[in-house]
Amino acid sequence: MQKKRMKLSTTIIILVGIVVLSALVVTSILISNTVREAVRHTAEEKSQVVSRTIAHSEIVKSGLQHQQDEQKIQEYTSEIQSVTDVSFIVVMDMNGIRKSHPKPERIGKKFQGGDEYPVLHGRASMSESKGTLGKSLRSFTPIYDGDEQIGAVAVGIPMENVNEAFANANRDIILGAIFGILVGIVGAILLSRYIKKILHGLEPSGIAQLLGERNTMLQSVHEGIVAVNRDGRINLVNKSAQDIFNKAGLPSDPIGMPITDYMDSTQLPTVLETGKPEHDEEQNINGLKILVNRVPLYVNNEIVGAISTFRDKTEMDQLSQQLVGVQTYAETLRAQSHEFRNRLHVIQGMLQMENYDDLQLYINDIVEHGSEEDDNIATHIKDAALAGFLIGKLSLAREQNITLTIINKTVIPEPQHSYLTHEIITIVGNLIDNSMDSLATVSTKLIDVQLKYDLEYLYIDVIDSGKGLSEEMKQKIFEKGYSTKGNHRGYGLYLVKQSIDKVQGNITITTPEHAGTMFSVTIPYPERRREQ
Repeated sequence: MQKKRMKLSTTIIILVGIVVLSALVVTSILISNTVREAVRHTAEEKSQVVSRTIAHSEIVKSGLQHQQDEQKIQEYTSEIQSVTDVSFIVVMDMNGIRKSHPKPERIGKKFQGGDEYPVLHGRASMSESKGTLGKSLRSFTPIYDGDEQIGAVAVGIPMENVNEAFANANRDIILGAIFGILVGIVGAILLSRYIKKILHGLEPSGIAQLLGERNTMLQSVHEGIVAVNRDGRINLVNKSAQDIFNKAGLPSDPIGMPITDYMDSTQLPTVLETGKPEHDEEQNINGLKILVNRVPLYVNNEIVGAISTFRDKTEMDQLSQQLVGVQTYAETLRAQSHEFRNRLHVIQGMLQMENYDDLQLYINDIVEHGSEEDDNIATHIKDAALAGFLIGKLSLAREQNITLTIINKTVIPEPQHSYLTHEIITIVGNLIDNSMDSLATVSTKLIDVQLKYDLEYLYIDVIDSGKGLSEEMKQKIFEKGYSTKGNHRGYGLYLVKQSIDKVQGNITITTPEHAGTMFSVTIPYPERRREQ
């Protein structure tokens, strides 16, 4: 069973909480130690200042030297004690006998604590000891009269006071730490909500899965994909795109390069600048032709990049040839099936009328006529796809009661490049279809297709017996979408012109003397050379 992952918001709250708590605990400990030392140091300084003041007092010195002045020591120290708020001030002689004490009945008795030894030997000291007034922080200062030590003074501050001051400081530190933790938790919650909003509510595991799926999808598609950022630098190239680039001789791994440095024929910078998409545009990369779509990428109505999808145009041409061949085969079968069915009806009628002599003549005519047409095309046109296409058009024309004649003035060899067959089929097919449409309103329905090959050029004439074209129509007939036959038409001759331009040919339109229209096409047609 897969372990359930913790939510991003919970992870952020816990992580921030731990970080804040750790920082505050460490800070609190450091501050607490500093405060402890500061409180103790302050108490020590206070006791030292008081003891030094007492030690330099003439009243105290006189009371230690003259017995009649001892009472003044108690009065003086009591007054100082009340002003300085210390626990006790004890003045003692060199034998440790008290000359002053907060409790007068203890005057004349020996000082207790055991830590007075150093001061009676002339050394000031600090100690923490327990005496008759409890545990206290004590400051000892020797009293001198000139160079002779005549006694010592001990000033004590109760440890309860020191600990209470430290406890008060610690309480403030703890309150500050708790407040800091609460602020950290609230900040973590707000931060987690903000991050989740930016990520559209997705968890890191979901983002990783989505990224993996998108990357797999991008790498698996057959189309090449290239994306650039706002600065025109490449940030995505899928495997299909890299294969096409390698075929065009471009270097591998273009990530991070300016797109214009990688391939100068690109138009992605234009899309970035204008924000207008481009569809089905042809691009040449070192002689390799690709068909490209380019679109800008928007985030919050701002262009952040552009993406280009493309395919090798050679592959698309091959696919088009296959589709044309299938379509031609289907049209041929349909036309021949319809034509054959009509002839069967004629044969059936003659059989019922028992006109056997006429039936024999009819069948002979069909056999001889069909064989003669097919043999003529197959003999003179060596390209099987083009020959089959024309045979199919013959059947289609007969179905529409149109007399289509294929006139081969010379033998037409196979072309050197297979894509040329596709373009010729597009040209001849659309010209024949256009002529068939023009014969819809006339009684004489004739179309002549004349083919001639000479010095690696193919000459094609398509002549019909229609009404002909006006000068205005001749100027516009190759425009995309222009038609006199209604809406959603006007693409056939546009495709003819596109194919002629691709193969660097030319086309002219003339009106023969007997009316109608003649399209004359001349295209370069290099012959395929057979290996000896």
